[in-house]
Amino acid sequence: METKPTEVWTVSEWIAVQPQAVVSRTLIHQKSGTVTLFAFDGGQGLSEHTAPYDALVHLLEGEMEIHIAGQPFHLSGGQMLLMPAGQPHALKAILPSKMLLTMIRST
Repeated sequence: METKPTEVWTVSEWIAVQPQAVVSRTLIHQKSGTVTLFAFDGGQGLSEHTAPYDALVHLLEGEMEIHIAGQPFHLSGGQMLLMPAGQPHALKAILPSKMLLTMIRST
């Protein structure tokens, strides 16, 4: 499905949770940043890494534990968290989850 300006989207319908997997789909890819939709089965996640840009996590549904520089954060569906650039972070779905990740590139 192609994303177009001035259309209303129900993004959680664009991706399905797959058994024992992490699935992603890039919705917007611009010089200024990206928006990526993710689906995680319970117990699945992304290992610790860093990013050169701030990243905004919007958990659409489910429950997730996010560690930023060793500090744990528990998110439930509908909540958001800003992960700062250069800080090591890791994500793990407690329950099957869907999230939007917005990378904000700065000059």
